[in-house]
Amino acid sequence: MTRLNQTITRWQGIGLIATTLLGTGVFILPQLTIVVAGDKAIWAWAILLLGILPLTYVFAELGRRFTHAAGPAYFVDQAFGPLPGRIIGLLFLFSVPPGAAAALIMTFKFLQPVITLSAEQQLCGELLIFLLLFFVNRRGLQLSGNIQMGLTIMILFVVTLMLAMSLVQTPESNTTKALSVTTNIGDYNGMMQAIGLAIWSFLGIEAITHLAGEFKDVKRDFIPATLIGVSLVGLIYIGCTWLSMQAPEHPLAMVGLFETQLGNSGRWIIGGLGFISGIATINIYFASLSRLAWSFSNDGILPNPLRALNPHRIPSTALITFMGISALMLVLSYLAEMDFTVIAHWVNGSFVVIYTVSMLAAWQLLDHRCRPAIIVGLFACGLFIYCLGSAMFYALLLGLLITLGLLGQQVWKRNDLARERANL
Repeated sequence: MTRLNQTITRWQGIGLIATTLLGTGVFILPQLTIVVAGDKAIWAWAILLLGILPLTYVFAELGRRFTHAAGPAYFVDQAFGPLPGRIIGLLFLFSVPPGAAAALIMTFKFLQPVITLSAEQQLCGELLIFLLLFFVNRRGLQLSGNIQMGLTIMILFVVTLMLAMSLVQTPESNTTKALSVTTNIGDYNGMMQAIGLAIWSFLGIEAITHLAGEFKDVKRDFIPATLIGVSLVGLIYIGCTWLSMQAPEHPLAMVGLFETQLGNSGRWIIGGLGFISGIATINIYFASLSRLAWSFSNDGILPNPLRALNPHRIPSTALITFMGISALMLVLSYLAEMDFTVIAHWVNGSFVVIYTVSMLAAWQLLDHRCRPAIIVGLFACGLFIYCLGSAMFYALLLGLLITLGLLGQQVWKRNDLARERANL
């Protein structure tokens, strides 16, 4: 198989991972988890981080030892055979387009304090972002890695500054009453709902395995880059949740608190960082998606044209194909007036299935010293499934349709081969 371009360093990898996970949620999701869990939201984030770190370690070990553009699909293939691997790969392929649409809708919320857009204007802006990402992505990930490392440092600086300001001067409106919209938000169910929603923030720990083959030294750098990036993200989310509890009443709590502490520039700084990092997250998903489609095309699962590489050794045909599918999903969600949180829960369910099967594959592929982390990862997946509840039906239905389609493809190929032999 033709190799992809190996350009990513450890620090660029940390930037890609951190910004991918911070992305659309860093200044929004903490506020949404407080709505459903109240002061228990911080515990929800802490529990989620403790569950995600073992998953991250296992994915990093798999990516380091079984480096392949297909990522989890390849791991499952190696452990259980081609059919399960293809099911997991196609589940990822067909979950990212609605996920990208939801992420872009969420990203544009950062513009609301700065500019008022009609629904039609927002849709046009979102489609233009997809076009921009194609031109950024078609030259490879070295530029993205540098930009996203810079974004991570800027977000970390802003959150640290706000934390320091909150500790030295307590805002007058130090309350969560603006965010407390239910009468029992601090109970157990509220915390479970918060975890189910917060899972969105860590979608991406599996996507980076698709890019492992583009690290300059995957054996040395991949595990440290992944673990450092995820740990940094978890701490930032916990910090943002605490800050959101201190915020005055505002549609975007972090913007309101920033303006209380440091003046009216908050809408521009928080909004700008949130908007750009959201776009960066979507960029990485498209990069991962195109590599998986390229790998599947080489294996004969997807059409041959998707295997083409451009002069920069990037699968640009696969990239533009799935960007087009994502744009179609965006238009459909606009026409159906769907809320992004509904789409997010559906996508969360698909990725939890991918995580669970990947942990089972790791049990087969990795040595015994990794098994404690795998067990904790499986318990974490069970918790996520419980938290998502009925939203898991979307993932199960999609998985069933993919399985039936692949079985039908196998039957068609056998019949076609039989006809060829008969003609001979």
